[in-house]
Amino acid sequence: MLFRTANLSQLGEFDEIIDVRTPAEFADDHIPGAINCPVFSNEERITVGTLYKQVSPFAARKVGAALVAKNIAHHLETVFHDHPKSWKPLIYCWRGGQRSGAMSIILAQVGWAAHKLEGGYKSYRRDVLEKLETLPAQYDYRVVCGATGSGKSRLLAALSEAGAQVLDLEGLAQHRGSILGGLPEQPQPTQKWFETQLVSTLQRFDASHPVYVEAESNKIGRIVLPSSLHKVMHSSACVMMDTANAARLDLLQTDYRHLIEAPQKLMLLLQMLHQFQGQKRIEHWIALVEAQQFGTLVEELLEFHYDPSYLRALGKHYTRLDDARHVALKDLSTATLTDVAQDLITSD
Repeated sequence: MLFRTANLSQLGEFDEIIDVRTPAEFADDHIPGAINCPVFSNEERITVGTLYKQVSPFAARKVGAALVAKNIAHHLETVFHDHPKSWKPLIYCWRGGQRSGAMSIILAQVGWAAHKLEGGYKSYRRDVLEKLETLPAQYDYRVVCGATGSGKSRLLAALSEAGAQVLDLEGLAQHRGSILGGLPEQPQPTQKWFETQLVSTLQRFDASHPVYVEAESNKIGRIVLPSSLHKVMHSSACVMMDTANAARLDLLQTDYRHLIEAPQKLMLLLQMLHQFQGQKRIEHWIALVEAQQFGTLVEELLEFHYDPSYLRALGKHYTRLDDARHVALKDLSTATLTDVAQDLITSD
């Protein structure tokens, strides 16, 4: 065998990590930093798989070998063309089988120190799930709490800027965490890619310093948080943001401007609150949208929906909430949040 194998502990030893799975598999999840050089396109993989099931494994391998050879040739002529002889790549596919083996053999024959990942992506995914069970409990968290619009995400950004360790779950999930929390023109990642990013972020933290994180429910949009993380967050020290209502209203009308500018979408989303608020109130809120009375709408959403449900959830799950450190905020300016962040870091 011309190529050699490597395991997950050796990822940092390579110049490049090459994922030879299809673009669809790569988009679902991949090893951070890997590049996608597929030996089958999405459609080609389906074609070969169909042949395997409906004709024979031999027929599938004949067609598959030709496609693999063609696609590897393309990568040699493009992506790999200018790499020096000293280049050291690590190649992986779904489970370290034929796809990564074919690429590894050809790259090794060229003269590069090609290695194949033992167990492929499947071994990596298993490692991520195992780490999710244990990593969260290794850190000391400060859970930032506060009613909707209190500026929790902005405080996390200020803490990060000031040098604190911050776990931005909504940033990783690409969602603000409520029915109205989808980001404009920004789809959420897959569950697997979220978990990959979460493990990658946790591994960069220093366990001797606290990690700041926003209080979240068990789901952020369609992303489910690991129970191991939720469990440790629920028993962690809390910081409660007591932000003036005027500042909250200002922030929400700024952060949700994209919905204000898309009233039809906003009205559809409001309909999703029907099970909590009843049709009469939903119709009233839709009328406020139609009348462009967004300030009144935001006030009522906070009063009748978000504030009561948020406070109930906090009291139910966060066991150290009564001992929370309270931070009173009249405004959410950069200067104010920077001062609060510095004060929190210093007192820790």
